[in-house]
Formats: sequence, C-alpha cells, structure tokens
Amino acid sequence: MKGMGMMPQHRRKPMSEINVVPYIDVMLVLLIIFMVTAPMLTQGVKVELPETTSEPIQADKDVESIVVSVDTNGAYYMEIGDQGSDPMSLPEIREQITKILSQRANSEVLVRGDEHVEYGVVVRLMAELQAAGASSVGLITEAPAMDK
Repeated sequence: MKGMGMMPQHRRKPMSEINVVPYIDVMLVLLIIFMVTAPMLTQGVKVELPETTSEPIQADKDVESIVVSVDTNGAYYMEIGDQGSDPMSLPEIREQITKILSQRANSEVLVRGDEHVEYGVVVRLMAELQAAGASSVGLITEAPAMDK
C-alpha cells in the first residue's frame, strides 16, 4: 500500500529570487559591442591642432557648440553637435552661422584650425564669424605632448 499515494508528498516552495547571471552575460556582450563601435562613430575633419598650454573653457551643458574647422588645404567645415558637413565656402559659413545665431543667440562658436594652415585663412574665417553675429569666438587647441 505504500505505492498507492499514501505517502505524504513534499512540495517545493516556489523560488522567489531572480537568476541574474543571464542578464549579466547580456550586459557584458552589449558593453563589448558598444566599446568596439564607439570609436567608429566619431566623425569629423582630420585637423592637426596647434599645441599650447591654456586653461580649458568652461562650457555650459545647455549651450550647443558650433565648431568651424579649417583643414590643411584651407577648406572649411562646420559641425553642430554631432552633425558634420561637406567642405563649405566662407559665404556659406557666414550664411549658416547667421541663421543659427538668429535662432539660438546663446550658441558658442569655436574655431579648430589646422597647425599647417596659413594664418590669414583662420583670420578671414574669424572675421566672417564676427560679421555673422558671433560676439566671441573660441579657438580649440591641444595640450602639448609631455616629452620624457
């Protein structure tokens, strides 16, 4: 009579803990994917910045920067946030900056000029930016490499 169901049955209690190991595995895979793809997402113009020692500019988090770049050939490029542009002429730069500053007057304008470009090319760009309504124009540089 033992096999007829007379034995008391032991029921297992439901498990109330979540097994997080699969979630950690998924998170680590996503982390690796983002680490591999992040360097590929950076875009911009290849510019060799002049090196100088200076204090960094304290930028507001709410203000979107407009970066105008000049490459070694003297071509102008404009970057607003993450969006870059094709090479532009000075009148096109002036027109675009005027439109942007008329809508968002608090945007800061920064110039990133290649180290090997002629001084006059950068000066003409800065004059056009000021004529477009940029009250102050910042220059982007790199910190000098420390020789040991």
